[in-house]
Amino acid sequence: MRVTAGIAQFAPEILDLGKSIKKAASIIARAKKKGVQLLAFGETWLPGYPVWSDSGGYSEWDNALNKKLHARLYKNSLELGSPEYRELAKAVAKNKLQVAIGVNERAGRSLYNALLIFDEKGGLAIHRRKLVPTFGERLVWAHGDAVDLGVHDSKIGKVGGLICWEHWMPPARQVLHEAGETIHIAAWPHGKEHHQIASRHYAFEGRCFVLAAALYTEKKMFPKDYELRGELKKQPKVLLNGGSAIIAPDGTYLVEPVFGKEKLLVADIDTDRAAEETLTLDVAGHYSRPDIFDLTVNRKRKNGG
Repeated sequence: MRVTAGIAQFAPEILDLGKSIKKAASIIARAKKKGVQLLAFGETWLPGYPVWSDSGGYSEWDNALNKKLHARLYKNSLELGSPEYRELAKAVAKNKLQVAIGVNERAGRSLYNALLIFDEKGGLAIHRRKLVPTFGERLVWAHGDAVDLGVHDSKIGKVGGLICWEHWMPPARQVLHEAGETIHIAAWPHGKEHHQIASRHYAFEGRCFVLAAALYTEKKMFPKDYELRGELKKQPKVLLNGGSAIIAPDGTYLVEPVFGKEKLLVADIDTDRAAEETLTLDVAGHYSRPDIFDLTVNRKRKNGG
């Protein structure tokens, strides 16, 4: 089956949920005009990846500015069922394409790093939360769960996804391999070398297409009243340099990584290639040993949503 896939390598309106939703809707409409059937945004695109979590000063105890920044992110994070959520779903339904988008999700008093996959009618097909926030991210997000660690069995194939360093969690990868993924969303903040290696390895191991979706963000894109502006001034001009790419089931690039700019990446893929490549390797089939290994998954929702 021929499928047109796309990646939205753009910056959101950082720390502004309402304006970011409107920008997402505009990008979705633009992708539709290009014939895109599945569009992927990067990690926590709504309303921006918290680059400050690993900046050093954010870990300072009882810092008033850090507290204000966290409250600002909380206020501008997406809550399922909210007016902003419905506006996003409406944009997806209006353009009749599938959309995978990383969000800062608010549920109760906690924030989660979530990946939402919408079907072409705007219905929520997958609601994933990052299993383990990485390093400084633990100051921002709670631990996720495996409720939706699986695939959306859609008319263009089985679509699933992992978030950032989950690509180095072998059990999480294997769960999706066993679900028969055809197209995988690899949500990253940026696509540096090791993220490229992980994405290409995932495509080869899972015998699936990978949309490695990253963000492009410059420090001038931060709001003028950003709480940690003094610290921001010390950072390089470009904070997240893109690196989005589209990868075939043999691990080769269909679209080479794009760095240094905002861009809509588009490629036509033939999903039959996913089946073709299982001739030599199928880690959930003829290249597995279920008589030796047994993988179980706790699929209870941890908290809210």
